[in-house]
Amino acid sequence: MREAFTRGDLATWPYDRAYARKAAAPEGLLPGARCVICVAIPYATPPARPAPLRGRVSRYAWSRDYHRRVRAMLVQIAARIDAAAGGSVTAVACDTKPIAERAFAARAGLGWIGKHTNLIAPRLGSFVFLGEIVTTLDLALDEPLRTSCGRCSRCVAACPTAALRGDYTIDATRCIADLTQRKDGIPREMRPALGLWVWGCDICQEVCPPTQLAGESAALENRPLSEMMATPSLVDLLKVRGDEFARSFRNTAMGWRGAPVLRRNAAVALGNSLDRSAVSALREALGGDSHPIVRGHAAWALGRIASPAAIAALRSSLASEADAGVREEISLALEPLQSKNTLERP
Repeated sequence: MREAFTRGDLATWPYDRAYARKAAAPEGLLPGARCVICVAIPYATPPARPAPLRGRVSRYAWSRDYHRRVRAMLVQIAARIDAAAGGSVTAVACDTKPIAERAFAARAGLGWIGKHTNLIAPRLGSFVFLGEIVTTLDLALDEPLRTSCGRCSRCVAACPTAALRGDYTIDATRCIADLTQRKDGIPREMRPALGLWVWGCDICQEVCPPTQLAGESAALENRPLSEMMATPSLVDLLKVRGDEFARSFRNTAMGWRGAPVLRRNAAVALGNSLDRSAVSALREALGGDSHPIVRGHAAWALGRIASPAAIAALRSSLASEADAGVREEISLALEPLQSKNTLERP
């Protein structure tokens, strides 16, 4: 973990050494804690393949927010433990409190941490939700598994952004799942590698042999809430706001970052589609979206499509755009096109 902070692997997240110390000390969640009971709940469902101008969503996020559902299950189990113990001896966590859940799960023998840095559970693979019940009870300890990924490095080879190093570590600043969740701009050099992903990424897990062998197994209902959740229309997502966002996304794991982040991601995916029919929606976003981050990424997408209509939209917006960051995005989008025109002149 110390190396991760030194390298800047978590630079886009508010984690530091103090947070890491808290995550490794469950007594911070429950004074007098002696043990951590770890659970892994499979959620593997068939992947959704998008049609033209539709995006991709990681399978964990397209149903009702797993944090709430897993927590509800753990609360019921914890209540039974408390009742049997004759008092309050538990505290529950599910990715919302400082606890190193993958490390604890591996130590508890639930699985091993793979080269894609996800926990791989025997017979279940890596499509599992993790949760913890911290207790003051002194329980018999399970032994960790003596398993690793060996020579397999399929996930490393498949990662479009080279985020996986192959030594069981990840540069989160390059991970598509993290890039789609950051609140600032997605680095320009990373945008083409996002493809059609608008939230999360499942590529490293989809190619993982133990996960492939596990097949589809969902102990927790994980079907998409709607087609909009699994393969969202990128044009519609680029326009989502206010009540529509709350109605469609608030109860999913995609709701916590807000509508502008999803609109930004939709703009990038539309640019990567290279579909000229997306120009009208992108032109509208560039000229009318209230958030500069969305307008800037719409400018990049228009430059990537680079049709005559896209170029015209960029040029007409350059003079009227008030935000310096967006003007820079427009200029950078036009720069290679202007150089190309210069070279093509007789």
